[in-house]
Amino acid sequence: MAFCEYQPGLEGVPVAQSSISFVDGKNGILEYRGINIEELAQKSTFIETAYLLIWGKLPTKEELLIFQEEINNHRRIKYHIRDMMKCFPESGHPMDALQTSAAALGLFYSRRALAKDEYIRDAVVRLLAKIPTMVAAFAQMRNGNDPVKPNDNLNYSANFLYMLTEKEPEPLEARIFDVCLMLHAEHTMNASTFSAMVTASTLTDPYAVVASAVGTLAGPLHGGANEEVLSMLEEIGTIENVRPYIEKCIENKQKIMGFGHRVYKVKDPRAKILQQLAERLFELTGHDDYYDIALEVEKVVAEKLGTKGIYANVDFYSGLVYRKLGIKTDLFTPMFAISRVAGWLAHWKEQLAVNRIFRPTQVYIGEHNQPYIPMEERF
Repeated sequence: MAFCEYQPGLEGVPVAQSSISFVDGKNGILEYRGINIEELAQKSTFIETAYLLIWGKLPTKEELLIFQEEINNHRRIKYHIRDMMKCFPESGHPMDALQTSAAALGLFYSRRALAKDEYIRDAVVRLLAKIPTMVAAFAQMRNGNDPVKPNDNLNYSANFLYMLTEKEPEPLEARIFDVCLMLHAEHTMNASTFSAMVTASTLTDPYAVVASAVGTLAGPLHGGANEEVLSMLEEIGTIENVRPYIEKCIENKQKIMGFGHRVYKVKDPRAKILQQLAERLFELTGHDDYYDIALEVEKVVAEKLGTKGIYANVDFYSGLVYRKLGIKTDLFTPMFAISRVAGWLAHWKEQLAVNRIFRPTQVYIGEHNQPYIPMEERF
C-alpha cells in the first residue's frame, strides 16, 4: 500500500465513490443526481427530491403518488415511543431527544434484512415519515402539551408545521419550508454523512445509522451553526454595531458563524436561494430587523474576508427563515436533520451495494518500550 500523508480531518482525502451529489466549490455549483439545486428548488418538492436522491431517478407520477401515500401512512409513532419521550427532561436539547428517539425505532423494527428491497424501502419510508413527527412531538411535550396528531390532508412540509404549531400554515410558508428541506437534503461527504456511512458499513440497522448521523449533526461546527448565527445577530443588535463587531472577531481570530465553508470559496448557492426565500417570507409576514443586520454583516465580511474565499454559507440565512416561520432557535438543527435524513439514507443504500467496513489507519506519535511502573513508585 502506498504511503499517504496524514491529513487532519481527512481534508481532501476521498473515502468513497458516489453518484448522489456533486459540489463545485469554486463556481458555487450543487447538483443532486446531476440536477442543479436551483432547478430543483424551483420545480420539485422535498418528497420528490428525496426519491431522486435515494433511488437515483425522478419518479413517475404514479411512483411519486405511491411514495407520498406510504409516507403519509407511517407518520404516526408508537405510543411506547411517545411515553418514552415524555420522560425526557424539558431542558434537554431537541437534537438529543431526536437521536434517542431515532435509535429507539430500531427496537421496534430490528430485523436486519439488508439484502431485501422491501426492507430497505420500508426503512426509508418509516424514517422519512416519523422523524418529523418525533421532532414536533418533543417540541410540544417539553411545554407540557400532548403531541399534535398528523393531519392527513396536509403535505409533508405543511403537516410538520401544523404539528409544531397546531395551526395550518399559509401555502407560501409551507412551500418555503419545503424548499428549505430540499436545500439541506444532501451535500456530499460532510461529517454526518461520513458518520452514517461508517456506521452503515458495519451492517447495523438503518435506525442506528440515522441516530449516529443525528449525533454528529448536533455539533456547532456542523448543523448547530444556524443556531449560533441567530445568537450572533442578537448580540450585534443594530446595524451600527456590525462593523466593529466583525472587525473585533477578525482581530481576535474568532469564527464568524454562518460564513466560510470547507468546499465553497464563493457564496454558497443554497444561501442565495435562502436569501430569496427570506425576502418572500418577509413580504408575507412583515419586515425583520435581523435581516437588515444580516445584510450588513454579509457586506462587511465580504469586504474584509472575501479575498480569502469566506462568504455566507447555508446556515447564515436558514435561521432567519425558520425564525419567521415561528420555529424556535433550538429546533433549527432538527430542521436540518429532518431534511438530511434523505441524504443519509441515499448514502446508506449506496453503501450497502458496495459495502466494505471502514477501517482507516493512524499515524502513531507515542512512545515505545516503556516500563511498567509499580503503584508505589508513581508520582
